[in-house]
Amino acid sequence: MKLRALPYLPWRPPRLERGPVQLNARRLYILPTRSGLVFALLLLGLLIGAINYGLSLAYLFTFWFAGTAVVAMLHTQRNLSGLRLAAKTAVPVFAGESARLLLETENPSGLKRFRVGLTHPDGVNEEYDIPAGGKTDLVLNLTVAQRGWHALGRFGIYSTYPLGLFRCWSVLELSDANAMPFGVLIYPKPARDALPLPASTGADPDAPTRLIDGDDFTGLRAYQAGDTPRRIAWKSAARSQHLLTKQFSGQQGSTLHLNWSQTPEKDTEARLSRLTRWVLDAHAANLPFALTLPGRNIGMGVGEAHLRTCLEALARFGKSDATN
Repeated sequence: MKLRALPYLPWRPPRLERGPVQLNARRLYILPTRSGLVFALLLLGLLIGAINYGLSLAYLFTFWFAGTAVVAMLHTQRNLSGLRLAAKTAVPVFAGESARLLLETENPSGLKRFRVGLTHPDGVNEEYDIPAGGKTDLVLNLTVAQRGWHALGRFGIYSTYPLGLFRCWSVLELSDANAMPFGVLIYPKPARDALPLPASTGADPDAPTRLIDGDDFTGLRAYQAGDTPRRIAWKSAARSQHLLTKQFSGQQGSTLHLNWSQTPEKDTEARLSRLTRWVLDAHAANLPFALTLPGRNIGMGVGEAHLRTCLEALARFGKSDATN
């Protein structure tokens, strides 16, 4: 559900903290909710009626309900007091997708905590129960339209348990385990239309080769690091004491270079979207590729780590560095 922003105490300067952070009475603030204010007005009306008409039963209910509200206020604050909080590294997403930011919340006490949630002006979240002596990840869902590193900044942790008459909260600004501000990396949004990949360049002897089953055998060559084990001529290796790799006529030694200048678009963000689409398509086809951006070159590679490196470079690409 979408939550309204909590008071963020603007007179307090922001302070980036590295978790775990433990909540205590000095860090917690509490105010009546709208329901609590309406409840107070009803109590005031009940008290005025008791005074005017001298009704003992009205006095009894007035002070009974008032005492219940005071006890509820204490339970609301205790529901957050003592919790330990630590930011977790968020999984990068593409622009326009919902990012999940996780706050690991530990409850060291023997009391279960109920309906604890996070709040941020741009966030949508749910409330969670935290078991006694256990841990729970509180989730804050953000939808970010722009690429790059998106720091969450100040956010709140709150609770209205048990009656919803009071809201207790604390304001935090945390960094994750890598000393980065609590946030998420947003990749450029891939282009919707899938244009063909750029034409591969000529054969490169240092480039990884792709092998196709069913091609004609053409000979043997010395083993090179990265050659697939199923292409090794084990019988010949046993005789010669050297590893040899089978060669086939369908081997492709051409290389795929994804270059900034090859994109048909002229706008910076459109070019980044196109390169993002090409990177994803090349990875899906298991093609080794290199990426060239103004001011940065990423060499030939393949696999998940290479994909993350390229997407991160596209996400962090500075607009001021773009050239035609």
